[in-house]
Amino acid sequence: MIRKLVLFTTLIVILLSTKVNASEIPVSHVKNTIVQHSVALGVDPAIALSIAKVESGYNHSSRSVHGAVGVFQLMPSTAARLGVNPYHLADNIKGGILYYKMLYKMFGSTELALAAYNAGPAYVLKHHCAPPYSRNYVAKIMSEYYKLKANPDASMKNKGNVHAAVHHVTNPAPITITSHGSVKPMTASVPRVINDGTNRLIIKQAPSTASRTPKLQVSMRKEEEPYS
Repeated sequence: MIRKLVLFTTLIVILLSTKVNASEIPVSHVKNTIVQHSVALGVDPAIALSIAKVESGYNHSSRSVHGAVGVFQLMPSTAARLGVNPYHLADNIKGGILYYKMLYKMFGSTELALAAYNAGPAYVLKHHCAPPYSRNYVAKIMSEYYKLKANPDASMKNKGNVHAAVHHVTNPAPITITSHGSVKPMTASVPRVINDGTNRLIIKQAPSTASRTPKLQVSMRKEEEPYS
């Protein structure tokens, strides 16, 4: 009994310490870490920064009612599958960017990848479009993305390897996405959305290419939880 009480008290102290330390992390440090991991993973820092801003406002102490954690609001179960610790800043950021990259590989569209990040991939796989409750979320991130591309954040400047690390899409033909394939993650270019009257997205798809990134195991159960 005493041993259990000691373990419980220790756990509470650790959790409280983590929350305090997380709240003290400067936003500039969070942004710089995001840019560094984005470059390392071959993802445009602008899209990674945009996700983090909408998800948590760059606040690592942020917790959602669904249990999502940290800067990229990772669910602990998702973090476990990615092999990262969501309570650790660098791991949370790396995991969030890697998860987005895996979703982009799955769908070949920034908008669909963002919708899956928010709502879980099962709905997007089944309907090939963003669920209604995720469309505002996607719009916010895309708006922030375009702002950062027009006026780069200080964390994105003076990074000599940023442009060399990302993949550029050049004049792909528009298609209606009906299935997912193996394509590179959206980085420096963002597909244009066209309304074809069916509430589905017509997107510009990146060229298909092989990747060493492990495949994401997707559950088709209805209880997929949102990530915000």
